[in-house]
Amino acid sequence: MNTDQNDVNVAGSWVYVVEDDPSVRDSLSLLLQLRGFSTATFDSAEAFLESDALERPACVLADVRLPGMSGLDLQRKLVSQHAALPFVVMTAHGDVATARSALRDGAVDFLEKPIDEQDLIEAITVALRSDHAQVEKARSRETVLSRMQRLTERELEVFDRVTSGYHNREIAEEFGISQRTVEVHRARVMEKLQARRVADLFRLRFELDGAPAAAPADRVLS
Repeated sequence: MNTDQNDVNVAGSWVYVVEDDPSVRDSLSLLLQLRGFSTATFDSAEAFLESDALERPACVLADVRLPGMSGLDLQRKLVSQHAALPFVVMTAHGDVATARSALRDGAVDFLEKPIDEQDLIEAITVALRSDHAQVEKARSRETVLSRMQRLTERELEVFDRVTSGYHNREIAEEFGISQRTVEVHRARVMEKLQARRVADLFRLRFELDGAPAAAPADRVLS
């Protein structure tokens, strides 16, 4: 596996270390900083959840056994909140059941203490690579939604029909307008959405359908 950190933008990538043992927490943070990552540390899952200054792209490196909420409970909590932060689990009490539970709930990796440095860096790099992809996808979708806001109500309807496979004639008949008028609307849609071809409109539609939609997309795609 190629885990060269240059594959992701390490500058600006955060690792949130959740570990109750201060010596382990500090040593992990120092190791990761020396390898070029930014870190923030927490002594409990609750402390992490209370933080309101989380940056992305990022991942969580959490011990399974924590005071109060466990690392696995924290992982499930983040999943239920749709935080979608990649998760790496570590424990000194590793067993097959715990590993299976963590991985089933979406953990990137499961590391046993004492943690091998190379295994750690590989797991963190994979996790950050995943979050970079999520962040870029979210940014791209926000750009599309911003462009969608420029469309008029009729242009939104035309976009919906075109990307549902309707021909100009069918759209014209449905709305009681001429095919020429449909062509004008479609040209304006493509201009506003910066689409060069109709295929680009379909790609935008798939991008919007592939994630929870904000109001403009709900109105268009429902």
